[in-house]
Amino acid sequence: MTQNPAEKIGNTIIMLLLGIFCLFCVVPMIHMFALSLSGNRAIMSGEVTLWPIDLNFEPYKNVFGDLSMIRSLLFTICLVVGYTFVSLIATILAAYPLSRRNFKGRNILFAMIIITMFFNPGIIPNYLLIKELHLLNSVGSLVLPLLINAFLLIILKTSFTQLPAELEDSAWMDGCGHFRYLMQIVLPLSLPILATLALYSAVDRWNMFQDALFYINDSRLYPIQQKLYEIVINSQVNDATAQEGFGGSAPVPESLQAASIMFATVPILLVYPWLQRYFISGMLVGAVKG
Repeated sequence: MTQNPAEKIGNTIIMLLLGIFCLFCVVPMIHMFALSLSGNRAIMSGEVTLWPIDLNFEPYKNVFGDLSMIRSLLFTICLVVGYTFVSLIATILAAYPLSRRNFKGRNILFAMIIITMFFNPGIIPNYLLIKELHLLNSVGSLVLPLLINAFLLIILKTSFTQLPAELEDSAWMDGCGHFRYLMQIVLPLSLPILATLALYSAVDRWNMFQDALFYINDSRLYPIQQKLYEIVINSQVNDATAQEGFGGSAPVPESLQAASIMFATVPILLVYPWLQRYFISGMLVGAVKG
């Protein structure tokens, strides 16, 4: 398809802007990777930019040799898989009835769900609720409060609404009930949006550490982000203590902090290539209302 000069210039400008935006996203990760493989002398002198200097694999040996890091990683993988599965089921079961045109009271329920996106009870009421439910120091405190994301629910509900009414009518004529219609027709036609929601849920759960910080005291239940937070904070505390002239543990080397960050980030990045083909089409299906 031929383009006139104005369109070519416009497309070129858009590509340049997107390229610059991509650099802003990628360069910090490259810099962190370079830090994780560099020697302490080069890091302290500020020589490291985008390429390792004084190549050093000791930080990664320490990270992979730390059993608590490996345990946190395995626990986080199991937590993310389980949470994504349960959250997807709960979101489907909530979105389907809200998408039914003959479901009485759906507008009221939908309005109540939207309200939760703007008004949050706050940290203390949430903590007291988790405490009253006896979920402190349990996996339930890391799953139940985040079980349904209102934004993702709205996207899935909109996606279900897009399905042709004629398809539903023909299913009823063939004797389908709601469960069979959902399982055999709605969900197979909604695979792109379901994959997109699963990716969002997995990334949110992987990156979340605040709930573990509030609700978990048992180090065996630390997600990888909470473990990483503990390493960075302890390093800052030890560094400040040393500067004040007090004793204490030696600060964690910056290369070890960078290696820990890479250790906690790369696994979730590996998920994107598997779901990338569903991502754009899924968002368009769920966001555009016909």
